[in-house]
Amino acid sequence: MLTHDQIWTALDRLAARAGSTTSALAKRAGLDPTTFNKSKRITAEGRERWPSTESVAKSLAATNTSIDTFVQLIGDAPRTVQSVPLLGFAQAGAGGHFDDGGYPAGKGWDEVGLPAVNDEHAYALEISGDAMKPAYRDGDVIVVSPGTPIRRGDRVVVKTTAGEMMVKELKRRTAKTLELASLNPAHVDRTLASGDVDWIARIVWVSQ
Repeated sequence: MLTHDQIWTALDRLAARAGSTTSALAKRAGLDPTTFNKSKRITAEGRERWPSTESVAKSLAATNTSIDTFVQLIGDAPRTVQSVPLLGFAQAGAGGHFDDGGYPAGKGWDEVGLPAVNDEHAYALEISGDAMKPAYRDGDVIVVSPGTPIRRGDRVVVKTTAGEMMVKELKRRTAKTLELASLNPAHVDRTLASGDVDWIARIVWVSQ
């Protein structure tokens, strides 16, 4: 059972994660700035006052935070959450979203709070469609870490010099070629010449 303190603590942590006070969070959500003040959490009669579902929903929308992330903020100990750039996978192949190193760049990125990864350049991509089933489904969010070492068997995002973006499993990597296994049995495996690979990065987490 959720407690009064847990819910309010989660809102405090949500504000802190967004780099603001609870008053600033309320204002950002289109609410009265005093909505989340500590003085309003207990009535004059000593009764516990809970935040409304609407106020929580507006705060999540204002900070682009999923309900799953909010649940992670509810607990006896702080959870490590990292705000990372978010982009739809279908849009990621278009030019201007990554720099030469495969790091997020340019406009069009949103933000989402996800379990922290030890990479300041990590970013998230939202899967659309069923091309990657059964590994990933429509609406899943994958976290990609350009700074994490890649080993055989890892799931990776690959961008070719021709601008094609793909999600595969690394089968083998040599100085000359990159062998990739498809996540969907209906799709063929790929072998790319090293010179045709712009960058490759490891998938370190998925929200399913």
